[in-house]
Amino acid sequence: MQTDALTAFVIEKLEDMKGRDIVSLNITDKASFADYMIICSGNSNRHVKSIAQSVATECRAAGSEPRGMEGNDVGEWALVDLGDIIVHIMTDEQRDKYNLEQLWAESE
Repeated sequence: MQTDALTAFVIEKLEDMKGRDIVSLNITDKASFADYMIICSGNSNRHVKSIAQSVATECRAAGSEPRGMEGNDVGEWALVDLGDIIVHIMTDEQRDKYNLEQLWAESE
């Protein structure tokens, strides 16, 4: 699946799982490890874990095997590595603490 199509697919799956405040950042010119970073919030640790697992499962079913997953054991911040796309699912507390949107905006 092409990167833009996969990005749209992931956002759709995040919405299906009731992920909140979804943001997609084009980081092509800022990082060599990915083209896009998608960030969303979950309501609880359980919700964060559930969203991350669902995204990985749906991408796998669509033919885009995740390269890895991190943080799904605790559930405060889960990461799904889809190669050109990195998906961060966080509780509100973690999202406020690390403020990735601001961090990546400041790197311009």
